[in-house]
Amino acid sequence: MAVTLFGSSKDQSAPSLNAGGGLIKDTTTQDFVTDVIEASKDVPVLVDFWAPWCGPCRQLTPLLEKAVQAAAGAVKLVKMNIDEHPAIAGQLGVQSIPAVFAFKGGRPVDGFMGALPESQIRSFIERLAGKGVFAGSVLEAAQAALDSGDINSAAEGFAAALQQDSSNTDAVAGLARCYLATGDLKRAEQTLALVPAAKQNVAAIASAKAALELARKGETSGKADVHGLTATVEKEPDNHQARLDLALALNVKGDKEAAMEQLLEIIRRDRAWNDEAGRKQLVEFFNAWGPTHPVSVKGRQRLSALLFS
Repeated sequence: MAVTLFGSSKDQSAPSLNAGGGLIKDTTTQDFVTDVIEASKDVPVLVDFWAPWCGPCRQLTPLLEKAVQAAAGAVKLVKMNIDEHPAIAGQLGVQSIPAVFAFKGGRPVDGFMGALPESQIRSFIERLAGKGVFAGSVLEAAQAALDSGDINSAAEGFAAALQQDSSNTDAVAGLARCYLATGDLKRAEQTLALVPAAKQNVAAIASAKAALELARKGETSGKADVHGLTATVEKEPDNHQARLDLALALNVKGDKEAAMEQLLEIIRRDRAWNDEAGRKQLVEFFNAWGPTHPVSVKGRQRLSALLFS
């Protein structure tokens, strides 16, 4: 609900004042032309007209700030306290607050009144700045969810990113990894197949494909007796096949570090065994885990040290 502009609440709590890395600022009547009119010629600017006594303003402003920050530079937010600077609001015919005006190319082009939910604020910004402006933040949240094991939230996030940009390879790869995490290899394969041939070698897609191939191997390796294989390699240190099988089984169990160590041991003992099967499997692990995964980074360093020693 909008609040009458000339209300009299004595609550003087102000909305959040967040510097926003240059994307969010407060303005005055004197600075309005520079902060809004001129600035909007480079990037769309939202103007949030608020007052300290306005309850709905305190609800809306933090959501505006969050959305603007999530848009990562696609828009800016300028906040104007109408109690201190009433002239501009009067010129624009603002009669109740919160009121938000969108400026683009030096003039107002859109706006709304009242405290909207975050989803509607994002839709408003997308109309102003274009579809896909929130893909980056959605992807980051989805990846964080996937990393933490929250597969459902991750899948929802990657799907939302794809709705914003159906050609986003990071979102496709992330969604495929969600299916892999649930053991649905078929749907993971179908998801990756949606990527055009020209983008099949993009790093995120290549990594997800490697993870899919690894998961296929894991369907058999996951049933392997880790304890039995461990006992075998302890008894027969040069049984490289058993050590390779143990590495695959350990990876299925989620113990990447131990899987890496077994393959490095094969390379240390017999680099050329089975057409360099140890090295090739280790590289496949790195591709599946992703180049920035800590175990991949550490493993590549260890592998280089072995190969060039």
